[in-house]
Amino acid sequence: MGISALTHTPTDSRTGTVESPADGPTVVGIQGFHFRGQGATKKPARLISVGPKASLHRSFDGSRVGAQWFYDVDPVGDNDILVSATIPQGTVVVRFDRLTGKVVWSEQLPYHDTHDVDSLGDGKLLIANMRQYNETTSVSNDRLLVYDRHEDEVVWEWLFHEHYPNSTDGGFAGDWTHVNDVDKVGDGLYLASPRNFDQVIVVNRSTGEIELRLGEDDTREILHRQHNPDLIRGPNGSVSVLVADSENDRVVEYTRHCEDGKVGVVEADPEDCEWERTWTLAGGLNWPRDADRLPNGNTLVTDTLNHRVIEVTPEGRIVWEYYATWGPYDAERIGTGDGSNGPPMVSIDAPKHATLSNSVGVTPGTGDRQTFHGWLTETTAGTPLSGPVEKFALRWAHVTPWLTPVWMTGWDFARTILAMLVLLGWTTVETYYRRERLWDRVNNFAERVRAASDDW
Repeated sequence: MGISALTHTPTDSRTGTVESPADGPTVVGIQGFHFRGQGATKKPARLISVGPKASLHRSFDGSRVGAQWFYDVDPVGDNDILVSATIPQGTVVVRFDRLTGKVVWSEQLPYHDTHDVDSLGDGKLLIANMRQYNETTSVSNDRLLVYDRHEDEVVWEWLFHEHYPNSTDGGFAGDWTHVNDVDKVGDGLYLASPRNFDQVIVVNRSTGEIELRLGEDDTREILHRQHNPDLIRGPNGSVSVLVADSENDRVVEYTRHCEDGKVGVVEADPEDCEWERTWTLAGGLNWPRDADRLPNGNTLVTDTLNHRVIEVTPEGRIVWEYYATWGPYDAERIGTGDGSNGPPMVSIDAPKHATLSNSVGVTPGTGDRQTFHGWLTETTAGTPLSGPVEKFALRWAHVTPWLTPVWMTGWDFARTILAMLVLLGWTTVETYYRRERLWDRVNNFAERVRAASDDW
C-alpha cells in the first residue's frame, strides 16, 4: 500500500514482535505527541502504512493537508481511506486513494477538534461534534450530526443536553461530552462514545431515544474515559461492545443479556437487560485508544502512550507489534473491514481475563518485566493505601512516557527521582546549617566590633 512518497522516517518507529506476518497492511493515524528523549516540541501528525511483517512502508506528513493532529482512520470502498484531522480553522476530512497516495477529496468543517467523521455514502458524513460550547449562553451544544457535502447543510442532529442532565460530568464546559466516536451500527442506529460521561450509547435516529447504554457517569469500574467502541454481533444475535477503556489502561468487552433470551440492540427494554464483562485485556497497556476484533479472533490494539500497535490473541499473547511513535490514535487492518469484524469472545470460548505478554519491550515498560507502577499497585493491594497508591500509579504510568529518556525503564526513572529527592534534601539541610554557621560568624564579628568600640 502506498499513501504517498515517504516524507519522514522517525528513528524510533520500529518492528516489535512478529510471530507471523499479518493478513494485510495496517494503517495508523498518529497525532504527533512528542516522544521520550526527543524534546517537548510538537511532532508532525502522520498517517503511516505498516506492512504485514511490521515494517514501515509509507508515511504521509499531515502538514500536506494542514493537519495538526490525525484521529480516526476508516477504510472506505476498495482502495480508499477516510481520515479526520484537526486544522487551525476546525476539522478537515480527507479521502485518500491508498494505492496512488492522491487526495480524492477533502472537506473543511467548522467544528473544532473533531475526532471522528464517517461516510454514510451519497456525500453524507456522520460527525461526532465534541466541542460545540456556546460561550455567550454558557450552554454546550455537543452533538451527533449528519452533514450533506453536496447540499452543504446539516440534515440531522442530536444534542446531548436534550438527553442528559445538564449537571453531567460537573456541568457544561468547553469540553463537556468529549464525544470521540460515532459509528453506524444498524438502520438508523448510531453507536457513540461520550468519553467524559464514562459510557457508550446507541442512538435511534428516528425516535431520538437512547436504545442501549453501557456505563454510567463517574462509575469508573465499568468504563473510565473510553475511546472508539465497536458493537459486535454474535452468531446467535448476541450484542457485545469491545472498547478501549483508556483511563483504566485496559481493553474490555461486555455482552448484553436480557430477559426471555432477548439480546439485540432494540428488541428488549433496557430495564430488562444487564451487561456482563466477558473479556478483559490488561497488564502493560498505557492509555489504549482503539481496539478492533479481527476475523481471526485476535484483537488489534492501539496502545497510545506506549506508542505502538499490537495484535493480541484472546489469551493476551502479542503476535504482531509495531512501535508507531508520537501518539498513535487509531489503526485499521486493511482487508478486514472497518472497525471490528470478528467474533465476540463469548463465541470462541476465550478466557475472561487476559494478561499481555510476548512484547519485545522497545518502549520501557512494554516487555514482560514488571513495571514500577505495577509493582506499586500489587504491593499495596488490599491495604488502606491501595486507593491512593493506585491513583498515583495510574498518573505515574501516564506521565513518565513524556519524561523518561529512551534508555531508561520505569524502575530506572523511579530510582533517579528518588536520588534527586535525596540530593535535594541533603542540599537543603546543608544549606540551612551553613547559613546558621555564617550567621554565627557574622554575629561574632559584630560582637567583636562592638567590644572594640566600647574599649576605645
